[in-house]
Amino acid sequence: MGGNETDRLALLAIKAQIKQDPHNVTSSWNESIHFCFWHGVTCSRRHQQRVTRLDLQSQKLAGSLSPHIGNLSFLRELDLQNNSFSNEIPPQIGHLHRLQVLSLNRNSFSGPIPYNISDCSNLIFMNFGFNGLVGKIPSEFGSLPKLRSIVLEANNLTGEIPPSLGNLSSLEELAATQNNLVGSLPTSLGQLKKLTVLLFDINYLSGTIPPSIYNLSALNSFSVGMNKIQGRLPSDLGKTLPNLQIFDIAFNQFFGSLPLSLSNATSLWSLEVQSNNLTGQMPDFRKLHNLEEFVIQQNQLGSGTDGDLTFLTDLTNATELKKLIINDNHFGGTLPASISNLSSKLDLFWFFRNQLHGSIPTELGNLINLESLFMEENSLTGNIPTEIQKLSSLVELDISMNALSGSIPSSLGNLTVLYNLFLNGNNLEGVIPSSLGNCQWLILLDLSNNKLSGAIPQQVIGLPSLSKLLNLSRNHFTGSLPMEVGKLKSLGELDVSNNMLSGELPSSLGSCESLEVLQLQDNFFKGSIPSSMIGLKAIEELDLSHNNLSGEIPKFLEGFVLLKKLDLSFNEFWGAVPTGGGAFKNASAISITGNTKLCGGIADLQLPKCKPQKGRIIS
Repeated sequence: MGGNETDRLALLAIKAQIKQDPHNVTSSWNESIHFCFWHGVTCSRRHQQRVTRLDLQSQKLAGSLSPHIGNLSFLRELDLQNNSFSNEIPPQIGHLHRLQVLSLNRNSFSGPIPYNISDCSNLIFMNFGFNGLVGKIPSEFGSLPKLRSIVLEANNLTGEIPPSLGNLSSLEELAATQNNLVGSLPTSLGQLKKLTVLLFDINYLSGTIPPSIYNLSALNSFSVGMNKIQGRLPSDLGKTLPNLQIFDIAFNQFFGSLPLSLSNATSLWSLEVQSNNLTGQMPDFRKLHNLEEFVIQQNQLGSGTDGDLTFLTDLTNATELKKLIINDNHFGGTLPASISNLSSKLDLFWFFRNQLHGSIPTELGNLINLESLFMEENSLTGNIPTEIQKLSSLVELDISMNALSGSIPSSLGNLTVLYNLFLNGNNLEGVIPSSLGNCQWLILLDLSNNKLSGAIPQQVIGLPSLSKLLNLSRNHFTGSLPMEVGKLKSLGELDVSNNMLSGELPSSLGSCESLEVLQLQDNFFKGSIPSSMIGLKAIEELDLSHNNLSGEIPKFLEGFVLLKKLDLSFNEFWGAVPTGGGAFKNASAISITGNTKLCGGIADLQLPKCKPQKGRIIS
């Protein structure tokens, strides 16, 4: 049989194993057209009618890859990426001695990587990423002299990284992110002088980084984040790796300081060293003009003293900076006014849980593209600057757990795309500005633990967008709970406890059908539990304690099958405690202490028996 007939039959065998072909790409694979003109097939000009390329990428194909692939002996490029091929990769691929490019990424292949792919001695690019492959990285890969790229990311590969990979003198890219690899990086990788990309993040690697790897001067991307690697960063890191663009050691156990020589890595655009044990002062970052992502959170950087944040002034030279994340460190001092000169492209600025003091600089309002601003858990004082209203793209604002005073600026109502607003845990006074009702995308509002007073604005308690949390607890609010609360049909948690609210519970509460947690305790509410609250079918926690509520405990509470905690204590309820089901069957789920006129209930509640009353129906 001629070679061209072998290729034709191999292609038909491949087609036979494709079970789904929604775009009908193999419909042309029939006798009416020469196979060299079939969709995705390229034949050689030099070797007449021999298939040199098979490109079926991104066609939503499903099925297995036929072992007959190994019969396409002139194949130089096989590209099946971004389909749904499954089952094992046939070892017959090892017969393709002319193969240079193998792209099987983004499929559902399972099983091990065939070790005899090492017989494909002309391989240059090999991509198995985003499959379900298991087993070890074949040590045989180390015998592929022309290999320039190995991509194994997002599989289930196990075992150690084979030291034989250090033999691949032409290798430029080695990526095995998101697997289950163990052990340490082999010292032999330091022999890969042409390596520009080294990615082993999201594995279970341990030990230290071999010094030889820090001498790979061609490296531009170095990522070992989310492993268990430890050790110090070498002091000359920025000099030995001058071409670094991406440096990611996040979520490991590195200790010591950030090398001062980082200032030499002037091409750096992403620095991620978060969640380690790094200490000390920050290097000079003035030369890092290309920085876009600066992520150093969850370390022990800084000294808790003035001057810790001078590096923020350095970063004003980084005109492309988009993410500035320095939270959970030991930075002290005040925020410098120079932050107004930070990149106009900055969209995320987090500096919470540090030791900052002083006021929030009005210059913050110049960062007009900010979408996320977190500064909670510091010791910031003074007023909330009205200039924050300029941040019209802000989606998240968290200033909680500081020592801010004054009133809530009504101009916050101009932040019309806000999703989350946390002002809790300060010393804010005055009323809630009704203008917050303009924030019609708001899903979470927390104003708890302040000194706010006055009535709860109808515009705020009736914001239908609120779906996660509305927390107004531990303030000095007075008046009634507005009927508009019934508009919160999507809200999961409402807390107005520990205020001075009065009047009857609004019947509209029953419309809050998504409520899982309702905290109304420690107020002056009176009257009975409204029958409309039968609509709270999703409720898991209901606390009405320490009010002046009265009447009988409604039997419909028995039907709240998700209710885990019911606190009715210290009110003036009377009559029989229901026994029919729900929380009333479990004494640990219900608290009724301090209601002296209750009777009945399950025995564990130790209440007196109810006296029969003629003609009375308890509902």
